[in-house]
Amino acid sequence: MKILLYIIGALALIIGILHLIAPKTYQVDRKIIVSKEVDTVFKSLCSLKEQQIWSPWAEKDPEMKITYNGTDGSIGSFTHWIGNEDVGEGEQEVTKIEPNSYIETELRFLKPWKSTSTGFFEIKPIAEGTEITWGFKGENTFPSTVMMVFMDLDKAIGPDFEKGLAKFKTYIEK
Repeated sequence: MKILLYIIGALALIIGILHLIAPKTYQVDRKIIVSKEVDTVFKSLCSLKEQQIWSPWAEKDPEMKITYNGTDGSIGSFTHWIGNEDVGEGEQEVTKIEPNSYIETELRFLKPWKSTSTGFFEIKPIAEGTEITWGFKGENTFPSTVMMVFMDLDKAIGPDFEKGLAKFKTYIEK
């Protein structure tokens, strides 16, 4: 019985230490330049319906069920999706719009596990057209803090952002 208590105590101590050293916040983002005017890019990125056209996750589940609510492209509009194990279930709601420069959404993941993140697009005009930064960020809470010690979100999610931005470039420049 004493050995079992020592084992449980040691595991609790290890988990506590991992929680303390784990990153408390995360951010993954990628950039691309498109040869379109900033207002055209901005209007397209504001639209949750248009986002599905180039979404890398739409490819992972072509049978995904998606519903839209609110006025697309405005604060308060949101989408709900139910997909396979690759995309899970969740919602995305537009929460902030700064015309021609910034769009923020709340991403509420419901399955396979619950979490909330902030999605964003930063848009700025440059000589070549428009630079877009697409990403998401948030806070790690226990027990996800312990998992983040062993997981690299940038490597896990970054390629999806790169693929999505490449598809967006093709879509918007056509």
